[in-house]
Amino acid sequence: MANIEDIKKELSNIKYPGFAKSIVEFGFVKDIQVNGSEASILLDITSSAQEVEDQLRKEIGAAMSSIGVNATLSFNKPQAPKQQSNSTSGQNMAPQIKKVVMVSSGKGGVGKSTTTVNLAIATAMQGKRVGILDADVYGPNIPRMMGLNGQEPEIVGNKAKPLNAYGVDVMSMGVLMEEGQALIWRGAMIMKAIQQLLRDILWEELDVLFIDMPPGTGDAQLTLAQSVPVAAGINVTTPQHVALDDSRRSLDMFKKLHIPIAGIVENMSGFICPSCNTESDIFGMGTCEELASQYNTQVLGNLPIEPAIREGGDSGKPVTYFNPESVSAKRYMMAAEKLINFIDNQDEVSNEAIQPTMPAGVSACSTEGQRIKAEQEAAKKSGGSCGTGCGCH
Repeated sequence: MANIEDIKKELSNIKYPGFAKSIVEFGFVKDIQVNGSEASILLDITSSAQEVEDQLRKEIGAAMSSIGVNATLSFNKPQAPKQQSNSTSGQNMAPQIKKVVMVSSGKGGVGKSTTTVNLAIATAMQGKRVGILDADVYGPNIPRMMGLNGQEPEIVGNKAKPLNAYGVDVMSMGVLMEEGQALIWRGAMIMKAIQQLLRDILWEELDVLFIDMPPGTGDAQLTLAQSVPVAAGINVTTPQHVALDDSRRSLDMFKKLHIPIAGIVENMSGFICPSCNTESDIFGMGTCEELASQYNTQVLGNLPIEPAIREGGDSGKPVTYFNPESVSAKRYMMAAEKLINFIDNQDEVSNEAIQPTMPAGVSACSTEGQRIKAEQEAAKKSGGSCGTGCGCH
C-alpha cells in the first residue's frame, strides 16, 4: 500500500506545464493525506489558466493510479484577472513597474540581448531601479551575460523572486529550464509564458523594466503590448541595408501597437582594433540616421565591434560595468541617458487601443485565430459589429 513518500516520489516526476522542473521541485505540493488507498493532495500553483490545472489533474491522476492510489486533488491558484470592456480600459499585469521598455529587432543576431543587458546596467548606474525580463524564450541568453548561469530563483509562496546582478533584477526562461533544452512552442504557449513571467514573478517597484523580446514581429510582441502599457520601444539593428529592411518592419510594428519609439541602436557600427584603438568602418556606419528620421525618432547610440563586449557577454561581466572607460561602455551610458530623458518626459501611456481581439490563449497566427479574424472581417464588411467590443458599431 502506497504511503506519503511513494506519492511524493511519483509527483516528483510530474513537470509543471511549460517548465523543466517538477511540481515538487517548485514546492507546489503543499499537503498529502493518506487513508488506505485513498489520498488527498493539495497544490498551490501560480497560473490561473484552467488548462494548466486540467493537465496536472490528468498527469497526477495517471501517476497515482499506477501505484494503486485514488487521489482527490485540490488546487489553490490565483484568480483569473477580471477584464473590463476592451473598448474602455487597458490592461496592466505589473502596475508596480513605472516604465516598460521593449527591446526588439526585426531579425536575430544583431546584438539585441547584449544591448538589453548593457543599457539596463547603464540605466541602473544612473540611479534608476531597473529590471530585465528575458522574454526571448527561444534564445534566453541573459543569464549567461549577467553571470547568473546555474542560479535558481527563490520561491516565495506561489511566486518566484527575480535574481539580481550588478544592481539589476533579472528573470529569464533560461533560469527556469534545463540548460540546452529546446523549446518547441506554438504562439499560444509563448503568449502564456510571457504573461506568467509578468504576473507570477515578484517584481519589486521598478523605475524601468527592460524586456528582451524574441526577434521578429509576432505573437510575443502583441501579447506584451496587450499585457502592460509599453512606455518605449527600442529597435536594435546593424548598419547593413539588409538589416535595415527588417528594422523598418520592427519600427512599423511599434507604430501599429501604439508604442512610443525611443530610438534605434546601431550595433557593429565600426570596429575598434584592440591593438591600436583605431576605429574602422567595415560594415557601414551611420546608416540608421535616415531611418530614424523616417520614423521621427533618434539614434540612441552607434556601438562598435569591440572585443571587450563579446568577452564580457561570454564571461558574465558586462562591458558597461567592468570596463566603464571603454568606448562601448561610454556609448551605452550616453544611450541610457537619452532613453531616460525620453521616458521621463513623456505623457502617461496606455495600451487601451490594442486590447485582445482573440479569446485568451488563442494565437492570432493559429488556424483558430485565422478563422476568428475572418469572421470579424466578414462582420465588419456586412455592416455589423466585429464582436470584439472595440466600439466599431
